Amino acid sequence: MAEPHADHDYQRGTQDIAEQRSTFSLVMGMTKWGSLAVAVALLFLVMWFQPGGNFFTALIAAGVVAVAGILVLRDKPGTH
Repeated sequence: MAEPHADHDYQRGTQDIAEQRSTFSLVMGMTKWGSLAVAVALLFLVMWFQPGGNFFTALIAAGVVAVAGILVLRDKPGTH
């Protein structure tokens, strides 16, 4: 049978979690910026290929959403 773990083997909060933090930050960043890219591309294509759509109108609308998204989603000073 398996031996029960001793209480002194593990102490909560003592392990280094730098790799987990960096992985979490990477995944969240990819999700955040990837979602913005998909939204901008989708808006551009819908505005361009809708009946009566125009390439330049779609480009301007996608550009506005991209700039607004970058301003909203960028990392704020003082965040970890």
